[in-house]
Amino acid sequence: MKSSFDEMHASGQQVREHYRGYEQWLSQQPGDTMNSRREEAEMIFRRVGITFAVYGAKDEDGAGTERLIPFDLIPRVIPSHEWVDMEKGLRQRVTALNRFIHDVYHGQEILRAGIIPRDQVLNNAQFRPEMMGVDVPGGVYSHISGIDIVRAGNADGSGSYYVLEDNLRVPSGVSYMLENRKMMMRLFPELFSQHRVEPVAHYPDMLLETLRAVAPASVNEPTVVVLTPGMYNSAYFEHAFLAQQMGVELVEGQDLFVRDNFVYMRTTQGPKRVDVIYRRVDDDFLDPTAFRSDSTLGCAGLLNAYRAGNVTLSNAIGTGVADDKSIYPYVPKMIEFYLGEKPILNNVPTYLCREADDLKYVLDHLSELVVKEVHGAGGYGMLVGPASTKAEIAEFRAVLEANPSGYIAQPTLSLSTCPTFVESGIAPRHIDLRPFVLSGKTVQMVPGGLTRVALKEGSLVVNSSQGGGTKDTWVLEV
Repeated sequence: MKSSFDEMHASGQQVREHYRGYEQWLSQQPGDTMNSRREEAEMIFRRVGITFAVYGAKDEDGAGTERLIPFDLIPRVIPSHEWVDMEKGLRQRVTALNRFIHDVYHGQEILRAGIIPRDQVLNNAQFRPEMMGVDVPGGVYSHISGIDIVRAGNADGSGSYYVLEDNLRVPSGVSYMLENRKMMMRLFPELFSQHRVEPVAHYPDMLLETLRAVAPASVNEPTVVVLTPGMYNSAYFEHAFLAQQMGVELVEGQDLFVRDNFVYMRTTQGPKRVDVIYRRVDDDFLDPTAFRSDSTLGCAGLLNAYRAGNVTLSNAIGTGVADDKSIYPYVPKMIEFYLGEKPILNNVPTYLCREADDLKYVLDHLSELVVKEVHGAGGYGMLVGPASTKAEIAEFRAVLEANPSGYIAQPTLSLSTCPTFVESGIAPRHIDLRPFVLSGKTVQMVPGGLTRVALKEGSLVVNSSQGGGTKDTWVLEV
């Protein structure tokens, strides 16, 4: 494993140029100031209710638990030239992914060309035959994409960015990006007068603009709603927050009904037609007449209204076929196939365990690799070889041998580190970045995204469900 790239320090503890102003300010702060600011942040977050539910976790009374996602006071800083390149790469990648989803549900040219194995798409659990031949506005399927990016150290001391994962179904976390920035501006206003930090507060406006832009063509003044599974969902805070920030209604499935293939919401003034649904409900639960009949979270008849072109769902049904981990290795080929371009952002080298040669290599090198379940999420269903015991590796080997097509493997990247304010003081912790890419009439994004940080020393797992925290992400203006 290569040594980690340190975001703030170059070799010999020399501070990188884009961090110099911040580091100078930080060195002048008394320790008790940072401690008191952290306590203030925690108090405010708790008062505002910025929590997430932890599935399966119970308190001593047997009730489900809610936690604050730990917020770190030290920002992750990205120089403008790096962001410009990353933004181009993100725009390219998401454009190709949207072209792929359209193709899969229409001509299937990429399958005919033999670039992606046909069975890997058509037998994928996320492939929705119901979407075959359905045209969506602008050919856009993933209107909100969360692309996870990591930086790994190179032998020469430099760092390279890699896309670790594409989240195209119901990506979450953008509310924490926005609240982290508000918190930093509240706690440290002087830093924002000293640094030219690109703004992110206009994200809800961009999101609403994107959603309105993909309304059915016949609608001039579209009604947009946010569909939530309800208050017991782990990301409910975000659903309510985004609806409030956009000035649109937050609805549950029981608030909607379909009549004559149009969707309406119940209001105190009577039924009101709905044109765009930003849904935070998984495909399986959207329509009990089309998918899971036991679902109480969706709206009966929604699929028919959608197929008739009378309502837009963001993101579209069936986008999951493009963010499955077994499809991820083919994204660079998608970019070349659909756009005729070389990928700007690199994939992490990936072994497909369904391939006999790849499986043999993975089984021989389990102690060195990260093995992931193709449908897994949240850091679950995976093996981090270097951090696992012999017994854990042996147990995982048996699982892998029993179902090789359910797994991929990758080298253990040593994610870059960023100074983080932990109990023992300031120490390096591993981070990733989730920019949020909006696709409507154009592809756009706010600078930066959500930086997630693994708070446990040495841990590479940044997921909030496994003890990770978040940081504000600064992209510096030119």
